[in-house]
Amino acid sequence: MTTPQNKIGSGFGMRSTPAEVLEGVDLSGKLAIVTGGYSGLGLETTKALAQAGAHVVVPARRKAHAEKKLGQIDPGKGSIEVDELDLGDLANVKAFAGRFLASKRPIHILINNAAIMACAETRVGKGWEAQFATNHLGHYALVNHLWPALKAANGARVVALSSTGHKISPMRWDDVMFEGGTYEKWQAYGQAKTANSLFAVQLDKLGQAEGVRAFAVHPGGIMTPLQRHLPKEEMIAAGWIDKDGKVNEMFKTPEQGASTSIFAATSSQLDGMGGVYCEDGDIADETDVDSDFARFMGVNKHAIDAGEAEKLWALSAELTGVNAFGD
Repeated sequence: MTTPQNKIGSGFGMRSTPAEVLEGVDLSGKLAIVTGGYSGLGLETTKALAQAGAHVVVPARRKAHAEKKLGQIDPGKGSIEVDELDLGDLANVKAFAGRFLASKRPIHILINNAAIMACAETRVGKGWEAQFATNHLGHYALVNHLWPALKAANGARVVALSSTGHKISPMRWDDVMFEGGTYEKWQAYGQAKTANSLFAVQLDKLGQAEGVRAFAVHPGGIMTPLQRHLPKEEMIAAGWIDKDGKVNEMFKTPEQGASTSIFAATSSQLDGMGGVYCEDGDIADETDVDSDFARFMGVNKHAIDAGEAEKLWALSAELTGVNAFGD
């Protein structure tokens, strides 16, 4: 069943917090995995899920650093565990998934939160462009490896963090890995964020028969360590900060930014729905291309196109050698 890509009037908005979204929600007995759940937006997501009662597993590339950061927060009635995961290394992804599956625990919520943004040209794995490989392929492989545990939950949700960056670029089918000497950091980021959204579309189509629904999420403009590759001058020119480093008031706090991930992962308003792109605590409308806000609001058609999503899934399966839904 296809969910319409338009607002449902959730009652939440740009400044909603995870606590507001989770009011009356008890996640006791639920297990969540949040990649990158120890920094910025991910840290707020982990904290909110734990305080609502969930046991949150945070797989982290820097395990010791993650343990230190997470040891400083109050998990409330929930709990937090840390493991090792490098999304840019498919053998490492498989190893993490193997350890988790050996524990025989179901996964009720999986939030693909970790990402890199606008970095200099970097190659990982088999010479793959790092933003596409880390933000998309690593998460694609992770979800497929963990599929038995998602299916075992009898009603899991997978949340893929996209962004308005998807508006910068559709899939570049003629040169996905920027092998033609054409690398441009924002085009690469845009393609990766389109891929995150398309991943949710196809996973939802494939997984809903087993009770697994998937959503893409734009958390909003937020200043977090995600911006670590950007020079201050570039952020000033973009209007994100002023010359004194003050953040544009239109940006959300990391806490506010976590609310849409929490909404997609837990809200009963989304029961029976999936395969859509969400923003500001609601399902997003499709982009109004004639609007002055077209660059910042809504989802572009290329990021929710079913044909593009199926094509991306096939490419991802070929590149990674993993497909939980293959013959």
